[in-house]
This record gives sequence, structure tokens and C-alpha cells, in this order.
Amino acid sequence: MSKPVISQDVLDSLLIPSTATLTAQLSSLGLWHTFMHEVSPLQTGTKMVGSAFTLRYIPAREDLDRVPLDNLTDIQRIGIEQIGPGEVLVIDARGDTRAGTMGNILATRVHRRGATGIVTDGAYRDSPAFLDIDIPSYARAMNAHTNKTIHHPADIQLPVGCGGVAVFPGDIVVGDDEGVVVIPREYAEQVAERALEQEVKETFLLKKIEDGASIVGVYPPDEATNAEFEAWKKNRK
Repeated sequence: MSKPVISQDVLDSLLIPSTATLTAQLSSLGLWHTFMHEVSPLQTGTKMVGSAFTLRYIPAREDLDRVPLDNLTDIQRIGIEQIGPGEVLVIDARGDTRAGTMGNILATRVHRRGATGIVTDGAYRDSPAFLDIDIPSYARAMNAHTNKTIHHPADIQLPVGCGGVAVFPGDIVVGDDEGVVVIPREYAEQVAERALEQEVKETFLLKKIEDGASIVGVYPPDEATNAEFEAWKKNRK
């Protein structure tokens, strides 16, 4: 089955709501496990959206992970040379932070290939240098050990688990200062539309609370507050 095409307008609109709003909308659609646990941005002010390109690590084994490696056969290196514009590299490291999953040189190559982000539930090495690369990067930790001491790259572009979330190739991955949410591709347009509406409504509700209103009847809004919101929204246009 072909995957739905996601327009750039939809992708751009997913950058506007917070990941909290996106997660709330996914929950309302019955999708509860979409926000990555303990996966955080390397720096604040981060926004990211793109299609998932997956890489899966299994525990390293000495007969498989000899150095120097061959760029033409090593699955991690093959994936880095295949990732394309608009994609987010999502690395399943099993939550193991005892070694980095990649360093700044490979991250630079990912950036130069047009990817829009890198996410791992493991660690990065050379992590201070990541701040000089203009690509949003999320991880669980930092660790100077090279990946081969702990991780063996097993496959690319297959379903993975990252931060406790199932990620399929082509899923839409969105990140902000709070973390990373994964949106199944077929839900992206609907979630974007609903999340934008929620952001507008919560702007209205927050202003009422700031002005001294009780949360009773306001958060969540009752019928009268909803009617007031609709009138407020109409007057904004």
C-alpha cells in the first residue's frame, strides 16, 4: 500500500503547535504512545519535522564489530548515504547510553544530505560539536565512547522502537524544546488541522485564566465558554 503524500504546507503547520498539543490530538484519536520517553533536544529553540528514516542497533559482538569498518558494508554508513532531504534519522539504541550512536562527522554528513533532524534514544559522542551543525538533534544522553563498543547496526528502514515509541519508516516525526512526537503518516493532515485549532482555543482560554477566571467552566470549557470562544474567534478574522 502506498503511503499518503504529505504536503509541505502540512509539514510546516505541524511546526506551529507544541508537541504537547500534537500528543493531545493523537490521544483523542486513540493513539496514546507517541511521545518519546527521555529523549531531549541538545539545545533549546529547536523545531524539527520530517519523515522517519530508521536505523536499528542491536548489542555489539566482537566478531561483527571490528575496526576499521567498511563504509560499503556497514549498515550505519549505508543508511547515512541513503537518507534524503526532508527525512529525520531515527536511531533505535535500545535506550543504552554506554556509547555514542554517532559523532559530529557523521551528523554533518546527514545534514549535508538534506535531512531535517537526528533522533536517538541512546547517546551522541562529540556532542558539543553538534551545536555547530545546523540540524536539530535529540538524544537521551552524551557519551564519548564510539558506537561499536556497545552497538551493532543491524538494519535500516524497518520498524524500530525509539524512546518507547514504535516508529515506522515514513512516519512524521516532530520535535520541539519538550521532545519528540511520532505521528503515523495517515494521521498527519488531520492532526495538523486539529492541533492548530486547539492552539487558537487554548490561547483564548489562557487569556481568561490570566485575567482571573476560574478553571471551572473554562478548562475544560463549558457550552457558554465555547460560545464565547466562537464569537472571539470570529472577531479576530
